[in-house]
Amino acid sequence: MKDIITDIFNVSATKGDVRQGALLVAEPFLSESYFNHGVLSLVDYNPDDGAMGVVMNYRTGNMLSDVLDDISPQYDAPVYCGGPLGQDRLFFIHTLGPDIISEAREYAPGLFVGGDFNAITDYVNSGYQLDGVLRFFVGYSGWSRGQLEDELSENVWAMTDFSDAHELLHGSGDSYWHRCVRQLGDAYRAWQLLPRNIHAN
Repeated sequence: MKDIITDIFNVSATKGDVRQGALLVAEPFLSESYFNHGVLSLVDYNPDDGAMGVVMNYRTGNMLSDVLDDISPQYDAPVYCGGPLGQDRLFFIHTLGPDIISEAREYAPGLFVGGDFNAITDYVNSGYQLDGVLRFFVGYSGWSRGQLEDELSENVWAMTDFSDAHELLHGSGDSYWHRCVRQLGDAYRAWQLLPRNIHAN
């Protein structure tokens, strides 16, 4: 009997050099809780040092006012789980740029990480739009030197680029993963057939 995972769902159509700002779309059988049907944005990458990123589509169930005292519940924002490391750290990714959030660092076209935290809390408390603009994360994901390259060669991830920074900061959950899989093209159509919990059927 054929190995269904290898012969049907194992696709190797997105090979290429690892690059900062790329998206990593988890293969459908990746069962680790932090990454099952996860989509990660690579915030930092250096071939000599490794990589760092955040899972974009897992909400924690907590709101920003649950973790920060100076956020008004009236203008609250969901907090996402960026990964298993640094669970005591809060990260934020946005499209606002350094003209609005000083010290923000552009790590991909139109996409920024960090910046002046007081400016960010002022932005939230002023009631400005958050969906598609600003997203908060507790924790991050990391790879040591060569680890991510090995995982890509083993087809743990499909690597692609995002087309719209605002779209990247919109949506969550399993539908977010499916949206990114559709972006990968026809070679990955079989991935769409599997639910997040393969035992659900």
